[in-house]
Formats: sequence, C-alpha cells, structure tokens
Amino acid sequence: MSFLTHYLSVMRSSIRIVPRPTDGREWEIDALRGVAIFMMVVYHLLWDLQGLGGYDIDVYHGFWHGWQLATASLFIGLSGLSQTLRYQRQVQQGRRDYRPFLWRGVSVLSWGLVVGFVTYLFDPRMYIQWGILHLIGFSMLVAYPLLRFRWLNLGLGLLLIALAPAVKVLGLDLSWLGWLGLDASPRLAFDYFPVIPWLGVALLGVFAGNLVYAGGACRIPLPRLGNFAPIRGLRLLGQNSLLIYLVHQLLLIGVLAALGLISL
Repeated sequence: MSFLTHYLSVMRSSIRIVPRPTDGREWEIDALRGVAIFMMVVYHLLWDLQGLGGYDIDVYHGFWHGWQLATASLFIGLSGLSQTLRYQRQVQQGRRDYRPFLWRGVSVLSWGLVVGFVTYLFDPRMYIQWGILHLIGFSMLVAYPLLRFRWLNLGLGLLLIALAPAVKVLGLDLSWLGWLGLDASPRLAFDYFPVIPWLGVALLGVFAGNLVYAGGACRIPLPRLGNFAPIRGLRLLGQNSLLIYLVHQLLLIGVLAALGLISL
C-alpha cells in the first residue's frame, strides 16, 4: 500500500461514523470524552449567540471562560491518557509499535490544518493557526518516548503549565514561535492552544494513564455503568468525537440562522 493510499485510508477511518457504542473499550474514557463533547457544544452555542447574534453573553471571562478551559483540559488530558492506555496494552502483548501513534497524530494534525483553512475562508484575521486539533495531533507525535514514565510526566506537565505565566512576565515577542507559546501577545484567533502550556495538560493525562491504567486495565474498581442509557449516549458521543468536532459548528450555525437567532 502506497503512503498516499494509507494516509487517505487513515483520514477516512478517523471520522467514520460509529453507530453504536463499541464493546471492549474502557467505557469511562469514552463517557468522559462524551462529556467533553457536550461541554464543547454548549460553549460554542453560546459563543455563536454572542459573536454572531449579538447576545450579551460573556464567553471570555468568568464562569464560561472557566467552562471553556475545563472542556479543553478534559479533551487534551484524555488524549494523553488514551495514548498511555494503548501503549500499556502494546507492552502487555510484548510489542512496542510507534506507527499507530504516528498515523493517529498525523490524521488529527491534518484535520487541524483543514479546520484552519476553512476558518481562513470565513475570517482571515481570526483563522486558526494552531488550535486544539493541532495541539492534540502534535502531542501524539512527540509524547511517545514519554509514555512509559509516570512521575516524569507529572513533573514535565506541571513545568510546562508553570512556564506559561513566565512567558507573559518576560514579555517575549516571538510571533513566529506562537505555536510553541513563546509569544506574550499572540494574535487573536478562533482557537489557540500553544504547546506551552497545553502539552503539559496532555502529559498530565499520560501521568494519570500510567497511574490508573498500569498494565492496560483500570486499577480503580468502577461500577458497571457502561450500558446505562445516559452513559451509552455519552460513550457514543465520545467514540464519534472527532467527527462531531469537525461538523458541529456548521450545524449549530445553520440551526441558529434558520431560527433567526443569528444573522450571517
């Protein structure tokens, strides 16, 4: 199979529709990702009403800003945790293979580039140069050597998070390194998740994965709620998270415009 053929196959597979929750997965991880999807849709609904409809909703400060940060942290932390779980299961099978992490990272990063292009067509001043998909894809590519460590990831994660205010204090003006977080005054964008501090959140997810899923299975006794109807709904959202992320804003904007709540 040629590189291009495999690449296109991976891209299609990454957004295939999962019609029902898949068994054999850790239900709690999919459910938490479903919670993150729900939180994201709520926030973007309010953002659309404020930004496109002129409603008086402060989505940049206070409660809703905290909601946005919590949503992003959950997404990014779960990406690190999921990578660790996959690695732990490889180890249990007596193998270590970087290729699944490479291709998953490339696909997510590629979809980030697609989103950036679409947002550029919408508003060249605010388009996404380095958003959450770029960050998650990048973390999948670079975190592999760290997946076997526990406490090192805790230290590195906290260090990266702590560096973010230091960049502000130092007043660094390296716009060409904005994707790294080395620009104290980054350009305004619809979505911006630089490596500093957000890779730190992914590494905290790696730490949590090694703490809770050492050996490839959850070490914390959990009730068997995976087939409880609301949890199944969240699992379904979680297993379709990338596809939902890519299309939800188009659907929200279309519905709000049809209801006359926003104008385009």
